[in-house]
Amino acid sequence: MAAIGPAPRWRRPLLRAALCAVALGAGSAGFISVSTGRAAPSTDLPKSHQVRPAAGDLDSSGSSLVSASAASAALPFAMLAVLAARSQSRHRSTRRAEEKKGSLQQLLGMKGASETDDEPLWKIRLQLCKPVTWPPLIFGVIAGVCASGNFDWSTAGPEEYAKFLLCVTLSGPVLVGYTQTLNDWYDKDLDAINEPYRPIPSGRITEEEVWQQIYVLGGLGLGMAAALDIWQGHWPPTVFAVAVVGVFMAYIYSAPPLKLKQNWISGCYALGSSYIALPWLAGQCTFGQATPEIIALTLWYSVAAVGIAIVNDFKSVEGDAKLGLSSAPVVFGVDTAKYMAPIIKDSVQLTIVGYLLYIGETNYALGLLALILPQIYFAKTLFLEDPIKNDVKYQGSSLPFFSIGTIVAASAIGNNPLH
Repeated sequence: MAAIGPAPRWRRPLLRAALCAVALGAGSAGFISVSTGRAAPSTDLPKSHQVRPAAGDLDSSGSSLVSASAASAALPFAMLAVLAARSQSRHRSTRRAEEKKGSLQQLLGMKGASETDDEPLWKIRLQLCKPVTWPPLIFGVIAGVCASGNFDWSTAGPEEYAKFLLCVTLSGPVLVGYTQTLNDWYDKDLDAINEPYRPIPSGRITEEEVWQQIYVLGGLGLGMAAALDIWQGHWPPTVFAVAVVGVFMAYIYSAPPLKLKQNWISGCYALGSSYIALPWLAGQCTFGQATPEIIALTLWYSVAAVGIAIVNDFKSVEGDAKLGLSSAPVVFGVDTAKYMAPIIKDSVQLTIVGYLLYIGETNYALGLLALILPQIYFAKTLFLEDPIKNDVKYQGSSLPFFSIGTIVAASAIGNNPLH
């Protein structure tokens, strides 16, 4: 026979409830015995020494009635004990799930995270890089590669894909990580109000460790860009030039004396161009050339990301107001800014639809238009209803359609023989 091990964790509260019920049942039976003035016959004595009940005492049916009464008295207590144990178990499970969710949000750099202690340094460094902000840059690189017209996804070899992955890593984890770490350092006072669980305001990483990360990621990004240019035989080194602009923009966006983010127009456009124009140009320069037309198009497309940046400002309205930062929700008020964000984003995309029609790419234009419609729907049903509560949900719902739209527009350009 197999040995019986300890009960699984999920069964332990129910076992305790069962024991509770047994104890309550025994107590109830003892209470009834005392109340009737009769003791139960002792089975330890010989049968000849046991006391026989008198004729007037309870008969067997009476004993059954007493036992039934005892069981009935114990049943409500047993049920309550089981229900309490199950409720306690559910509460613990819910608490563990919430702690796990908060820890994941903290690791990804998301709003609404919980404080986490005793984490290894590598996890804290990853939190500073905010991995949740990497995907839009990856879509931007893909758009640039498509716009180059020199990359065939079905026939490209391992070397070409290696160059593509190097460009994605450069634009996403490395330079976005640099930008986010730099921004977190200069925003530590603001984060102490809006997001006190972040690594710097919570004191889980030192100033020296933060600057080590900034220098390493910035230097690594520039080195990777130079390597791509050498690998592709570029002169002048166009990918390196894009990376230099990105590193410089990240610094003046966050750091004084310029600190572009203090003003909603300069801050939002700097952020928007970092998410649209720079990764697009990095991808295009890796496999092609950035013509004046493409530079102008990406800079105009970046205006759409101003709307995205305004949505991002809703999470820090309180801190921006206290520290005197001129974000759009502070300058115009929440009720006005909530309309500005989707109107700017969607109207710019509509002009790109017009541009694609102008160059004769009707199918791509209709595809982009189809991707704008869900964004309008999510703006109406989520963001306009409650921009402070639903800002993250709106971004998560609408941004995939926006990012895919940039790839559709870029593919139209790469497909057009004149561009």
